[in-house]
Amino acid sequence: MGTISDFDARNIVTCAHCGLRYDWRRSPSSSLKMTYCGSLCEKADLGFTIETILRVESKTAAA
Repeated sequence: MGTISDFDARNIVTCAHCGLRYDWRRSPSSSLKMTYCGSLCEKADLGFTIETILRVESKTAAA
């Protein structure tokens, strides 16, 4: 687990949807880490998540 010495203000960004300040390196969203703090804000803002689209595209390509 990270320690207080791991803090670097350059890694703190603000979520485009809720305004929460978060460390983008710890964001659960793999595709929009520097835009949204998580998939709930991503879906609320966009109406979908990029990870869902990527999952559907990979299934379509495999078929």
